[in-house]
Amino acid sequence: MDIPYIPRKFDRYLAEWKADENRNPLLVKGARQVGKTESIRHFARQSYENVIEINFVDTPEFKSIIRDGYKPDSIIGQMSLIDPSLRFIPGRTLLFFDEIQEFPDIATSFKFFKQDGRYDVIASGSLLGIHYKRISSVSVGYKTDHTLRSLDFEEFMRARGYGDSFFEDVFSHMRDIQPFNELEHSVLSRRFLDFCVLGGMPRIVGEFLRRGTFEKSLELQREILDGYRDDVRKYVEGMDQTRILNVFDHIAPQLAQENKKFQISKVASGARMKDYRGCIEWLRDAGVVNVCHAMSFPELPIKGRYDESRFKLYMADTGLLVAQLEDEAQKDLRANGNLGVYGGGLYENIVGEALAKLGCELVYYKREDSTLEMDFFVRSRDDLVPVEVKAKGGRSQSLRTLVKSDHYGNIRWGMKLHGGNIGWSNRVLSMPYYVTFLLKRFLSECDPLGRAPARPQSFMTAALRDPWLGDGL
Repeated sequence: MDIPYIPRKFDRYLAEWKADENRNPLLVKGARQVGKTESIRHFARQSYENVIEINFVDTPEFKSIIRDGYKPDSIIGQMSLIDPSLRFIPGRTLLFFDEIQEFPDIATSFKFFKQDGRYDVIASGSLLGIHYKRISSVSVGYKTDHTLRSLDFEEFMRARGYGDSFFEDVFSHMRDIQPFNELEHSVLSRRFLDFCVLGGMPRIVGEFLRRGTFEKSLELQREILDGYRDDVRKYVEGMDQTRILNVFDHIAPQLAQENKKFQISKVASGARMKDYRGCIEWLRDAGVVNVCHAMSFPELPIKGRYDESRFKLYMADTGLLVAQLEDEAQKDLRANGNLGVYGGGLYENIVGEALAKLGCELVYYKREDSTLEMDFFVRSRDDLVPVEVKAKGGRSQSLRTLVKSDHYGNIRWGMKLHGGNIGWSNRVLSMPYYVTFLLKRFLSECDPLGRAPARPQSFMTAALRDPWLGDGL
């Protein structure tokens, strides 16, 4: 049975791209299995009379289409020579070049397709790595980049049948700092645990929805991880191949340590940062990892105020991190819902993933002369907001210090993300993990220091009409 298409936020982006009369060729980047090809195909079928898809892995003979140059007439001539059945209808045709990491030279044609204007062009690629620098240099000013990531929690919940009213009700709890009742909190926590274990890869989520169980999810996750390793071996040359794989295989073990800063010295004997910097960039650019840099001092602006030699590495999809846990940790997590099996590393990865999908710069702070440390920072309209990730309950000493001290002038209040409910005390806003996907909207619309009094309300009446949440009740 085919798995139905899972709607994405990317669908709206594609529609807006097509509505722009001055649109450039679009380059869609992202790791394997995040849904690039399926999303573009879905959009193309709905939006174009004629779609020509060229996959440079499946049909390598099309690498010859630039034989006579990069101008549209030359490329179209070569394409029709290879496949005479192709139709090229000006103004109504999309050319979709897939797996361009196999043939990055095609990017040189973007400029000429833009200037010609008869055909729309979308290209996509996975694990582009060092190829992307070449692609950018030959098409600067004549392409639009978009990075697609795996599903976030909102997309996961929408795939399960939740609609706009549900998300508005969840946001109203955040806005009014109104705790969820016990039943609401329990159901949302269970749904979020499902998402963390599965991750956001569309194929895995689709199988879960089709089967109604976690059957094959671990197998599919490990298949994706093996595919990443295979691609590194295929597309990377020399010593960098081994170094990238060493970094990749050490992400989970280093997140399990109390000090979660990624230490190159533990990757291999004699490893030095200068030899590994490009390897980390490759994994980041390929969409496989999220890099969280250490701020030199917590103040605005965030960008550029960090030390590039100190960082943490998180998997870009928490489900794939879960699949790398040892067997006992896997059993504890799956049987008992224990996200603390990695000493807080899973919680940090979950939050880092959510913030990265919101477009936030990932930064943390560790004061060298004290125990003061903060997991993340985000930007509101006027403030730098420290975000502490708590695996368990308890006091948040570092967070309270940052909020109360006059030494940190850009910080007026802070946020604690935890397994508990919504609360507000001593300028610290507590929020459950499952609302992180709404954090950017909250920061743009709300100021906890100037909030109106909370008003009693509940989304349970609407939720009871929802077949999925109703089932969970």
